[in-house]
Amino acid sequence: MKPLAEMADEVLRTANARGKTALSRRYAADWQAARAAGDVPEIGKASPPDQPARPETPELLDPRNVPRRKPGTPAGRMAILHAVAHIELNAVDLHWDIIARFSETRLPIGFFDDWVKAADEESKHFNLMADCLEVMGSHYGALPAHAGMWRAAEDTADDLMGRLAVVPMVLEARGLDVTPSMIATFEKAKDDPAARQAVDALHVIYAEEVHHVAYGSKWFHFLCGRHDTDPKEAFHTLVQRYFHGSLKPPFNEEKRAEAGIPPDFYWPLAG
Repeated sequence: MKPLAEMADEVLRTANARGKTALSRRYAADWQAARAAGDVPEIGKASPPDQPARPETPELLDPRNVPRRKPGTPAGRMAILHAVAHIELNAVDLHWDIIARFSETRLPIGFFDDWVKAADEESKHFNLMADCLEVMGSHYGALPAHAGMWRAAEDTADDLMGRLAVVPMVLEARGLDVTPSMIATFEKAKDDPAARQAVDALHVIYAEEVHHVAYGSKWFHFLCGRHDTDPKEAFHTLVQRYFHGSLKPPFNEEKRAEAGIPPDFYWPLAG
């Protein structure tokens, strides 16, 4: 089996969305099988690209220019699924990137176990959303998408604690806040088979995203302990440095607490 960092780099350099997630899941399965057998595979090192390879579509727009659609309409529901698919594909790359970019940092093997698992689940999430789009007669790439998803990775390319603070503990935690309302939107269209499929898929995503936020909180606190730094103060400093804007309530306090993020971490940063 090739070193983990090289596997991560190869996923990042795969442009086709379904091809990227298939490779991601295959490499995750290889890693997890080796770990289940009691092996400690080589982490290795890599020089990941500044930007991951991407399919030719969707067209990437400034967030202000992405068309708004009413969520209660079929076109609006399709736009929601497309947006979630785009987020999940970016998450696949974000989780492999943290492995490749910080492979030479001295970290326990459990750090890499967690992010391999997260990347595998994000790959599954993308496929679930892409399947829903196809049932609706569409596909990933059919609509414009948000161009700013990778900015957090670029801003924190040299700062592991910053990456953990902004990506899982802010961006993915935001998913915990908004997913229940998305599920409710699709439940209202219960006579539509595609909407029922979307509800099932979103429930899977909602349950598993809690773990990804928790991985971020766990390893952020681990590094704070290593550096004898107060986690709450460090989180506030790093989010203010790297996150562009304030955090937006309402917050899903129950799920955030389940993931290890208490209210005094995020409420002081709320706009």
